[in-house]
Amino acid sequence: MTMVMTGGAAPAMGRTRLIAACTIGNALEFYDFVIYSFFAGTIGALFFPSEDPTVQLLLSFATYGVGFFLRPLGGIVLGAYADRRGRKAATVLTLFLMALGTGMIGLAPTYAQIGVLGPMLVVTGRLIQGFSAGGEVGASTTLLAEYAPPAERGFFGSWQLASQGAAILVAAGLSWAINTLLTPGEVKEWGWRVPFLIGIFIVPIGLWLRRALKETHANEDRADTAQLSSLSVALRQHWTKIGVGVALIIGATASNAVIVLYMSTYAIRQLSMPPTTALFAGVAAGFITLLAAPIAGVLSDRFGRRKLIGLSYVLIGLAIYPAFLLVNASPTLPTLIGVVLVLGALNAGGGAPAIISLAEVFPAEVRATGMSLVYALGVALFGGFGQFIVTWLIAATGDPLAPAFYVMACCTATLAAVRFTPETSGVKLT
Repeated sequence: MTMVMTGGAAPAMGRTRLIAACTIGNALEFYDFVIYSFFAGTIGALFFPSEDPTVQLLLSFATYGVGFFLRPLGGIVLGAYADRRGRKAATVLTLFLMALGTGMIGLAPTYAQIGVLGPMLVVTGRLIQGFSAGGEVGASTTLLAEYAPPAERGFFGSWQLASQGAAILVAAGLSWAINTLLTPGEVKEWGWRVPFLIGIFIVPIGLWLRRALKETHANEDRADTAQLSSLSVALRQHWTKIGVGVALIIGATASNAVIVLYMSTYAIRQLSMPPTTALFAGVAAGFITLLAAPIAGVLSDRFGRRKLIGLSYVLIGLAIYPAFLLVNASPTLPTLIGVVLVLGALNAGGGAPAIISLAEVFPAEVRATGMSLVYALGVALFGGFGQFIVTWLIAATGDPLAPAFYVMACCTATLAAVRFTPETSGVKLT
């Protein structure tokens, strides 16, 4: 067996480039998903013709969510590839797959141009994105965890979530610019495609950043059996960790789906805000995630992962319903921004230590497979379809506060999982 380990020390390439190299794929993945979310109404009108705007939006969000179906498969295949060939090799592959999926969506002809083939291309692009994302987070987070000094793993790992905040800022900024500088007709005709095509050009930057990375783990001598073995070992010997890990990530994924991604759509449809104004909710969510996640990482290194996760999702569970009451009673931009900033900070406080904990609980030989599978399952089931679920809940119940109950239920599951999660801060990885 060939294995390369760094001994938990940042390489000569420098901490900043190391973190950027490991997180740029996750940032690209989230950028793609957020852009789709911001233009869900436009995409629904162009690719899913219907007389009912709610049906259009539901179909658009369903297409957004369908990519999450392939996340578990991507987590298994690409996670096993990362455990066999190396973390770096897997992250390079996922970058190419993400570019392919994003390009297919950005260049897809509409339903009016080629009929049903148009939405089929969009769905295929989302499936490719979902497959690649299923392996990207596990491989890159594992790479960060194995490079980081034990006393700073929380800080290093927190940049996975912080990179999502940066992606949200860029995506929201582009969306705001497109909706401000172009007429509604131009946005519908071609403007919505621009941010998808821009996403493709992030890939060469990611490849350049990752050139200097060293492999931290590879089982190349077991190429014929490692894929089967890593999955079978993970399921046979670590199935309780997988179950607890999925529950642990539920609160973060549901809160992310509602607070970070859905709030702009909610502001437009439920609070009757104009799109350019509502997009400021996305900007606020990205800013607070980028700012709060590294702080949470440092705090988790000092005080422990479990305490921070538990406190964060207790507070979100208590605050989410009053928050929705407040924005409905006072549907103004300052109220919306204030709610997003508070809830987004709490979600970053729990989400950052939760992500790194998923990688820390598994041994090296199945770390990427286990972490990928847990993250992919949790996000697929409770994050990918989060916007679809809350849109349906509002339509079915007529209650604009319905998203709060979904988040509260998911936070409860996470709090139950915290009780069975070992404390991993400062512990040397196996």
